[in-house]
Amino acid sequence: MPGKAPPAGSSPSPKPPGALRSRAKAENKPETAWPRARRFLARFKLPRRLRFTREGRYFVLITFLVGFAAINTGNNLLYLLFGMFVSLIIVSGVMSELSLRHLTVVRRLPPRAQVGRAHLVEIEVYNHKQRIPSYAIEVEDLRAGQPADKRCFFLKISPRSAQVAAYRRTPARRGRDHHVGFRIATRFPFGLFEKSRDLASEGDLVIYPAVDALVLPADEAGDRQGGVLTLGRGTGDETAGVRPMRDGDDPRDIFWRKSTQPNQMVVRERVREARRDVTLTLESRHAGPRPTDEFSVRFERRIRELASRAVAHLKRGDAVTLATTAGERATSVPARGADPLLRFLALLDATPIDDGPQPGAPAGAE
Repeated sequence: MPGKAPPAGSSPSPKPPGALRSRAKAENKPETAWPRARRFLARFKLPRRLRFTREGRYFVLITFLVGFAAINTGNNLLYLLFGMFVSLIIVSGVMSELSLRHLTVVRRLPPRAQVGRAHLVEIEVYNHKQRIPSYAIEVEDLRAGQPADKRCFFLKISPRSAQVAAYRRTPARRGRDHHVGFRIATRFPFGLFEKSRDLASEGDLVIYPAVDALVLPADEAGDRQGGVLTLGRGTGDETAGVRPMRDGDDPRDIFWRKSTQPNQMVVRERVREARRDVTLTLESRHAGPRPTDEFSVRFERRIRELASRAVAHLKRGDAVTLATTAGERATSVPARGADPLLRFLALLDATPIDDGPQPGAPAGAE
C-alpha cells in the first residue's frame, strides 16, 4: 500500500538506474574535469615557439613608432615605410616556417662514455622537402634533468639531402644520460626572430666512472681463490722439472745443460701462474632515508677507486668480482673486458639500511 513503511530488517528498495548513473557521474566529475580541460587546451598549443632577438625588439619598436607617426601625420611616405617594415616581418615568418618544415633529426651516441673523457655525439638532419632548402638550422640536444648546452649549426641543408655535424661533451658525473629529443631553431632570414619547434627522440648513454692508472704490487692483497702456481708450459721464469723433447715442443724451452746428445734433447717444464679471483667490496648502504653529503662524496670516491683497481686486475689477467653490502654483484674475466664491471659501477646507487622486518614478512621472521 502506498505510504506503508517497510518491515523491520528488510533491505531498502533499490534506487532507479537513472539515479545511480547521475550519482556516479557526479562522483567522477572532479576526477575527469581536469584531464578534459588539459586535452581541450592541448588543441590550442602552438607547434612553434617564437622569441625576439635583440635586433628584432628594436625593429618591432621602430615599426610601431613609424606606424604611430603615420597615423598621426597622415604622411604617405611614413605609411609606405610602415608597410615595408610589416612586410619584412611577414616574410621573415613565412621563410623561417619553410626552413623548419619537413626536417628529421637522428642522434648517434657512442657505445660508451667515461667521466672526464670527451666523446662525440653525431647529429644528422635530413631535409625531406622536394625543392626548398633549409637555412641557418640550429639543433639543440635535450637531456632529461640537465640544461641544454650542446648545439649543432647547419648553414644549408639542400632538398632531399642530409647534413651531419657533431658536438663534443665531457661528462662530469657517472650514471645514465637520458636524451629526450631535439629543439630545432632558425633565425633565417633576417635574424629578427628565433622560431623553434621540438622533436621527440629518446636515447640512453651510460657514463662509466673515471679510471685512474694503477700499478698493482706483485702480491696484491685481496680475496683470491684457487692456487697461485700450477705446473705446465707457461711463460714463467722458474723451472718445475725436465722431460724428453717431443714433437711440437717449443725449441726455446730446450734445457741445454741436460741435453748432452743431439738426438736426446731435454725441455724444461715451466711454472705458470693460475688465474686469480679477486673480490672487491663496496659499502653501499647508508643510514637514514637519504645519504648525507659526506657519504655521497665517499661513495663516489670509492667507486672510482674500485673501477681503477678492477681495470688493473683485468689487465694483469685476474678475474674480478665486485660486491656491495646490499647483495649486488658483478663479475668479469679478462676475455670479457672491463665493460660489465664499469657498467655495474656506473648504474650503482646507494641503498638505505633497513633494520626492520621486510614488508609482508611474518612477525619474528629474520
